[in-house]
Parts: sequence; C-alpha cells; structure tokens
Amino acid sequence: MQNLENKTALITGGSKGIGYGIAEALLAKGINVAITSRSQDSADKAAESLAKNAKGEVLGLQADVRSFENQQTCVNAVLDKWGKLDIVIANAGLGHFASIDEMEIDKWNEVIDTNLTGVFYTIKSSVEALKKNGGYFFTISSLAGTNFFPSGSAYNASKFGLTGFTQSVMLDLRQHGINVSTIMPGSVATYFNDHEPNEDDYWKIQKEDMGQMVVDLLEMNPRTLPSKIEVRPSRPPKK
Repeated sequence: MQNLENKTALITGGSKGIGYGIAEALLAKGINVAITSRSQDSADKAAESLAKNAKGEVLGLQADVRSFENQQTCVNAVLDKWGKLDIVIANAGLGHFASIDEMEIDKWNEVIDTNLTGVFYTIKSSVEALKKNGGYFFTISSLAGTNFFPSGSAYNASKFGLTGFTQSVMLDLRQHGINVSTIMPGSVATYFNDHEPNEDDYWKIQKEDMGQMVVDLLEMNPRTLPSKIEVRPSRPPKK
C-alpha cells in the first residue's frame, strides 16, 4: 500500500460535489490539497469547511479551467506553498442539454471548453511538475462518455472526447512514471445541472464514494493501473 501522507494534490472544481468529496478523502489521508472554483469566495468557504477535519493542509484557489493561464497560476501556487505536485484531479465540468436544433452555440462552446479543453489545459500546465515525482493524473469522465442519449450532443461529445483523450494521455505519460486514470460515474448525488442533493438521492453514488475510489487507486501498487473505471449505482430504482 502506498503511503500518501504529505503528498500534494490539485483538484479542479473542488468546492462542491465530486471534487469536494475527493478533497475530503485525500485530506483525511494527510495529503495537502488545493481546490479550485471559478469563485474565490466559494473556494475559500469550501477550504474552510474541509479544514475542520483534515489531516493535511487545504488551499482554496480561484480559477477557470477554460483559461490556460489560470491553470498555470494554480500549479505555481501549489508549488510555491508545498514545493511539489503529486496528484492532479481534473474534475471541473458542466452540462447543457438540448436537441441539436435548439443547442445554442455559446452553450456548446462552454461545455466543450470546460469538459475537454479545460482538462487539456490542466494536464498541460501540471505535467512537468508531475514528471518530477512520478505522479498520478485523474480525469472525471462519465458513463455518458460511452453511452449517448437524446439532447446530449454537447455533453456526449465532451465526455466521449475526454474518455479517449485520457486513454491517449495514459499511454504518453506512463513512460514518465505517471499513472493516468479516468473515472466514469453514472448518477451521482451532486449539484450537477442545478440539481439540489436531497433524500431522494439515497440510491445514487455519493461524493464520499468517489473520494474512496480515488484513495483506493492511489494506494494501489503503482505497477498496476486501472486506466478506465466505470461506476454506477448498484441498486437504481425500477422504472
């Protein structure tokens, strides 16, 4: 089992939902974690909440993954504070759903720029730091990255692309001692698409489940790499 204490991590979109759940799990292992949000206030509030039960240190950063310069600034902030970067989780994402004849161009661009190009910016800005420590790069794709559905043209395109992108990056970076995995969840109890988590979400994957999965992968012997993991609720309600 890998010792994770005092490693450092950067999580995009870590102020709530899946990113927050992953941050909680890493901090409980003694990992120092930087989380990003497009709002500095949201990042600060999440960091303050996460710090209450954390073994590691936590840092909140304002950033938009659609900006390569923002991503570089975040990586530099991590290196300035902790001197290294071991783990990067490209989690930030969003969805706009409409029939293709009604899909607005700006909505299409926002989905692709956030879910796909934003991940490219995240790894591009952090790869040299990860090479120094033989780090781990995660992307959070979706079951929508292999399963298409009506009104999902933008989201499907972004997640199909992200799944393929991550697998290619895995082949590129494993020669540098960097492990790369994409996690592809189904229904998760988060704030995605303006949903408010509630008691009716009991059957869904919970954010802490996602956090445990990332910890399990980090603790696995690095000679073995689960590169693409599909995750779904085990007992969804009958339709």
